[in-house]
Parts: sequence; structure tokens; C-alpha cells
Amino acid sequence: MPKTEPFDVHSDRYDAWFERNHEAYVAELEAVRRLIPPPPARGMEVGVGSGKFAAPLGIRIGVEPSEEMAAKAERLDIEVFRNAAEALPFGDAAFDFVLMVTTICFVDDIPKSFEEAYRVLKPGGCLIVGFVDRESDLGKRYEKNRAQSVFYQDAVFVSAREVRDYFADAGFGDLAFTQTLIPGDAPGLVQSGYGKGAFVAARGVKTD
Repeated sequence: MPKTEPFDVHSDRYDAWFERNHEAYVAELEAVRRLIPPPPARGMEVGVGSGKFAAPLGIRIGVEPSEEMAAKAERLDIEVFRNAAEALPFGDAAFDFVLMVTTICFVDDIPKSFEEAYRVLKPGGCLIVGFVDRESDLGKRYEKNRAQSVFYQDAVFVSAREVRDYFADAGFGDLAFTQTLIPGDAPGLVQSGYGKGAFVAARGVKTD
């Protein structure tokens, strides 16, 4: 069952993070943007939230089980479906890309969510996943303190290596990674790969 209660009750508090941490937000956007196919590719975001990534990335379709968050995204002219990641309300081969940002730590069944993304992608389409790497310093702090967090109490954090395996198990190939929020580097710096940055974006391509 989707973990929506914290986001329904504290949606304004969630949005405030992006205002307080604007540099980090912009860096995460850039890490994701580098992996997204250019227009006129048709995409949608799973776990669209209040539209913080979909809107600036030009994505106009989203899936979001939290009513409060979905309503905010709709005010940004995003069409939002109230579904879970494991049961997408779309036909097969409907999109050129699917985006999931800070979503997989909240889904009940990560492999099923990847299978659903694969199903709704056209051949050659791609899934892009953004997440806080559990093995980074920030990920370790989140994991250690999650019991005190309104949003992360029930979250299950994952590592970049685990995400790589989820992609492979679902049938995705041609994997690519970007990373940012790298300790000691200039704010906003985005590099390829993973293992240094707290925020990682990963892309896999539907191969059939």
C-alpha cells in the first residue's frame, strides 16, 4: 500500500525543502536532465509529487497516490493519475521515457515498479531513476535518523549497485549514471558514474 500519509499531511513542509536547499535541488535537476531524451520524446513521472521535477523538465503526465501532492502538481498543468508505481494506468508501449525521482525508497515492490515502467515504455525507451545513494554519507545519515523523519520513517533506502541490479533484472540495458552532491566538490557539480555523489540518477534502456 502506498506510503502517502506523511505527504498528505505535510505537503507544504515537503515543498519547503526545495526552497531551503535550492542549490541541491538545481544540481539534482541537472543530474536527471542529462539522462532524459530530448523533445519531442513523450515522458511521464511516477511519484510525481508536487511536480518539482516534472514541471521544469517539461513532463506533463504523472502518477501520484498522495491526493495533496497530486493536487499541487495539477496546479502546474500536470495531468495526474492516482495510482501506485506497481499498477500504472497506461497501455503497453505508451511512452518514450519514464522518470522516478526519490520514489523507489517508498514503493512497496521495487522490482514490480520497474517491470511496470518497462511495460509502458516503447522499444528503445528508457527509465530514469533518481535517488539518494544509501552508501553515501548523506544516505547513511538518512538511514540512521529515519525514525525521526516525518517522510523517511518507512523508507527503504537503496544503493546505486542495487539499483543497477534492479535495472538488469527487469530487462533494461545500456545503463548510464550521473551523480551530484559530491562532498568536497563545488555545489552543483554533476559527474558521470556513481560512488561519490549523494544523489544519483540512473538510466536504463528497454532493449526489445
